[in-house]
Amino acid sequence: MQNIPEVKVGMIAVSRSCFPMALSIRRREAIKAAYGEDLYECPICVENEMDARKAYEDVKAAGVNALCVFLGNFGPETPETMIADWFDGPIMYTSAAEGDGDLHDGRGDAYCGMLNASYNLGLRHRRVYIPDYPCETAEGVAQQIREFVPIARAILGLMGLKIFAFGPRPNDFLACNAPIKALYDLGVAVEEHSELDLLVAYNKHKDDPRIPAKMAQMQEELGGANPYAGVLPRLAQYELTLEDWMAEHLGCSKYAAFANKCWPAFQTEFGFVPCYVNSRLTGRGIPVSCEVDIYGTLSEYIGICVSGKPITLLDINNSVPASMYQEHIAGKAPYRLNETFMGFHCGNTCSSLLRNPHMGYQLIMKRDLEPDLPEPDITRGTMEGDIKAGEITFCRLQSTADTQLRAYIAQGEVLDVATQSFGSIGVFAIPEMNRFYRHVLIEKRYPHHGAVAFGHYGKALFEVFKYLGVADIAYNQPKNLPYPTENPFC
Repeated sequence: MQNIPEVKVGMIAVSRSCFPMALSIRRREAIKAAYGEDLYECPICVENEMDARKAYEDVKAAGVNALCVFLGNFGPETPETMIADWFDGPIMYTSAAEGDGDLHDGRGDAYCGMLNASYNLGLRHRRVYIPDYPCETAEGVAQQIREFVPIARAILGLMGLKIFAFGPRPNDFLACNAPIKALYDLGVAVEEHSELDLLVAYNKHKDDPRIPAKMAQMQEELGGANPYAGVLPRLAQYELTLEDWMAEHLGCSKYAAFANKCWPAFQTEFGFVPCYVNSRLTGRGIPVSCEVDIYGTLSEYIGICVSGKPITLLDINNSVPASMYQEHIAGKAPYRLNETFMGFHCGNTCSSLLRNPHMGYQLIMKRDLEPDLPEPDITRGTMEGDIKAGEITFCRLQSTADTQLRAYIAQGEVLDVATQSFGSIGVFAIPEMNRFYRHVLIEKRYPHHGAVAFGHYGKALFEVFKYLGVADIAYNQPKNLPYPTENPFC
């Protein structure tokens, strides 16, 4: 996967002076043995402020960009938390459980030390990752670090991310419009441009000598039975335009995402729909959202970093017909009708996530833009097919009108049911979706777009949003846990 950080995780052990340093070192070494070679073990055990500075300089010199501070015993509260002042990447704190020695000279009291570490981090206004139960054996801490890596990758990605946006948000899709101030608070750069800037850049790529090679890549992906191969020169030209824009405008940032206006003027001026190109870039780890949905592409990028796999952006789109439910779902999957829905977009999902992927045209736009043409022209360029069955996580990070960040996460699955429809589309099922739809998506005024990660990543996403300081993280609550706005008499 391109366009995401490579995490090099390191560990610094700490020791309070009235406890045996050898205990903390022995426990650190046991974690290294349990984790493996990919974990950098700082040789300096921190007992005082000068040790803390030396340990910080050591891990930075080693290229560590995500750090675990490990309390092998009670730990020195000030030095261990000063590290969080200096280290500019994601950082976690955890501690050692007893049991690898006697409870006389081999007791570390790190269970107690974590309380004071947390208190001191609060005094310093430092946001860190602390596992659910931060007192573990060597194997347990090694697993905690493994779970920290995708969280760290997302945080590092956002620290180096630039979102390119082309065009104002469409008036008919005002739901995608949200203040970008909160993005700056996260450290995400935003570079907004006109659709005209994109058109100028596209026209400059006319007759680009790289177009035939790009077309050949597309033809290989689409196969020889593509009825709309005539649009490939335009699509290849457009993909090169976005790739070059990213390379030339990235500046001091490291990673990129796009939020591009894609209708209705796009079709008449560019001569195609951009969905297929969007799908190809997103499949490589460069998300391209539709309808200038800046927070949508941000959510996609977080999902890519956490999962390390392609992701997509879909409308939470339409209900499943009762007849389809009765024939294909009832009695075969543990979901009620109102726990199912269809996720859809015009054709932006990469081919690896689709059954029978094929190029199509945007049916909805053709009705409006070229209704009298027997064959589509400027509405060609979608990547269509039913989304493959399997586990999914719907998520979104969003700013409110008053620039407060909120997020949702809902785990479920794509069912193995033919949609009998068009676009990039699937039949989705999420436990208690009807209540989540009403008391989260509607109640909290989320837009219709959701990022879809292919797998269950709710645990990591929840920790990413917590690390970012998001106070309102909603999820599909079980039936025995009512939402605050839910009528108890229903």
